[in-house]
Parts: sequence; C-alpha cells; structure tokens
Amino acid sequence: MSELAAAMQYSIQGINTDDPMLKDLLMDIGTEELSHLEVIGTLARMHLKPMKTSREDADADPLLAITGGSGVNLFNSRGNAWTADYLKITGQPEVDLRNNIAAEARAKITYERLIDFCDDQGTRDALQFLMTREITHMKAFMLALDSLGLSPLEIGSLQPTPDLVDQYFNDSTDEDGDGSADMAGALSSKGGFKCIDSPAFHPELMAVDGPN
Repeated sequence: MSELAAAMQYSIQGINTDDPMLKDLLMDIGTEELSHLEVIGTLARMHLKPMKTSREDADADPLLAITGGSGVNLFNSRGNAWTADYLKITGQPEVDLRNNIAAEARAKITYERLIDFCDDQGTRDALQFLMTREITHMKAFMLALDSLGLSPLEIGSLQPTPDLVDQYFNDSTDEDGDGSADMAGALSSKGGFKCIDSPAFHPELMAVDGPN
C-alpha cells in the first residue's frame, strides 16, 4: 500500500513543519496520494473480482480470496500487514524531502514494471497516469529542497569531523586474487577523497576526537 504510506508520510511531514510553503506543498501532495489510493484500490478490486466465483482464481492466492474476501485490504505484496513502520519521518526538512524524492522514484519504477506485465489497456492507462504523477511529485520535492538553500551535503547543524570526512576507505585491493577488483580510484579521484588502503590495518584512523 505504497500510496497510503505516501499520503500519510507527506501529510504528517506537513503537520510537523513550521514553513508555510513547505507545509502547503506536503499537504497538497499528501491529499493527491489519497486519490491515488482510490485509483489503485479500484483497479485491484476489478482485477480480484473473479476470485469470488472462480475456484481456479481463488487458488492462485488464498490469502486474498478467503481472508480478504477478494477485496482490497491493507497488506503488502507479501501478505504483511501495513504499519506505520513504512513511514519515513525525521522532522528534518532536508532529510524528509530526500526520502520523498527516493520514494517517488521507487514508485515510478514499480508502476513501470506493472505496466510491462499488464495487457488490459484501461489499466495500463491508469498506471501510466499514476507513474507520470510520481515524476511531477519528484519535481516539486526537488524544488522544495532547492528552496532551502542548502548544499547537497549540508544536513542538520553539526559539522562533520575535518579530514575524516574526505577519507575514502579502500577495502577491495584484490591482493589475494579472489576477484575483488580494486576499482576505488575511478570515483574517489573525482570527489576530492584521500584514498586509505586497507583501513582495518590502520587503527589510528579509527580514533576520532569528534568535531571541533
């Protein structure tokens, strides 16, 4: 029930923020996610209807057919009950907005895969609409994140430990020929990192005094 999780997550984030612009954005998108829940629920109800009268269809998923009465219920695809554990709420706008962007990206891919396995054109059209709105929400959250005026790595108020923050721990050297190719240089050289080979053999690196 990803749409329910999104509706609850964004709405509660909106309640928690003191920023009027951000609150309005989160509540608007949270409200729209409730409408998406209705769309998904209606589609699921239509596709599950044969389970009410067909033993063969019911046998495909007894949990839905017998326990759920061939209807919509708050379970995920593995039969686990929906809980608030699905929600990502930290009360830190730059963290919550990044979580939201990631959630919309995951939803976009999920709808894309559902479309690939669907041969009913009406359902495909509905899923295409929902998939498109995920990108719309990503754009809105990205703009909101940008409006905070923070750099990509500026999170919270405490500063990271100098020097330590720029160390890349290179744990794959392939010195024993086991196939763990050392590819660290390709990315670390572009990020201003100081590459530390085999950090486990440098205990002095583990002694951290904390931020100044």
